[in-house]
Amino acid sequence: MSDVQLTQVICPSCTTPNRVPHQRLGDRPRCGKCGAPLVDGHPINGTDANFRRFIDKSDLPVVVDFWATWCGPCQQFAPVFSQVAGELATRAVFVKLDTEANQQTAGAFQIRSIPTLMVFHRGREIARLSGALPKPQFIQWLGEQLPKCT
Repeated sequence: MSDVQLTQVICPSCTTPNRVPHQRLGDRPRCGKCGAPLVDGHPINGTDANFRRFIDKSDLPVVVDFWATWCGPCQQFAPVFSQVAGELATRAVFVKLDTEANQQTAGAFQIRSIPTLMVFHRGREIARLSGALPKPQFIQWLGEQLPKCT
């Protein structure tokens, strides 16, 4: 019997599920199908076609930034989201979803204002927050939400 905990991670490139030993998430694991990095510290571009796969199939919590190109607060928050995605890459998956280009998904989640931040775990919505946050408050908010994902 092995005590190795496997974590299912969805490849950002080909959306294939991969099982990775949890303690090896920081070792730059690669997709078994396409060879792309599974955990690279960059937000993933969510689309109507791939979004459900990330939130339903990932064992890691999924943090989503619903945004639009014309939204000033969204543009100001983007670097914060990217920085935190790099810092917490082994603790959560970070996805950005352009609500204008992906109206089906934005409508399904009843996104009424942007930016809207959401945390999902195994397909379930854990938390939702509307509005951009400064980095310390975003990290604090995630610190409160991520422990709920067990």
